[in-house]
Amino acid sequence: MHDLVLVLHSWVRWVAIITGVLATVTAFASPSGAQNNRWARFFTISLDVQFLLGIILLLTLNVFSDFGATMRDPIARFYTVEHETIMIVAIALAHVGRVRARKASTPAAARTQSLIFFGLSTLLLLVGTPWPGMRDSRPLFRL
Repeated sequence: MHDLVLVLHSWVRWVAIITGVLATVTAFASPSGAQNNRWARFFTISLDVQFLLGIILLLTLNVFSDFGATMRDPIARFYTVEHETIMIVAIALAHVGRVRARKASTPAAARTQSLIFFGLSTLLLLVGTPWPGMRDSRPLFRL
């Protein structure tokens, strides 16, 4: 089960990143459509699915049995603490941005909120993603 969830988590990552870029670009290109940004909905949904898959992965690992050893290992620490923290902040920013854009009083305010929150969320996704060439090289696509 762990391997299947890991493959799904790896592929849904691309959906989250692509929809984050599309939500940000749509907000930038269409000032009147920022309040009803379809890509923003897909972005938050993909982040929620990604979060659930990540929680399943975290709970199936044995990293909490010796947390001191996990914190001393930079790769284990990244996946146990740093990756989760960055991604939770990214998810929170996307959700807050979607609500603030929907409740904005003017299309210009909705556009500003969308650009700020979706842009920051997407940036955090890119920063917190384990890319090839990092300490723990991960493939771009798992099969």
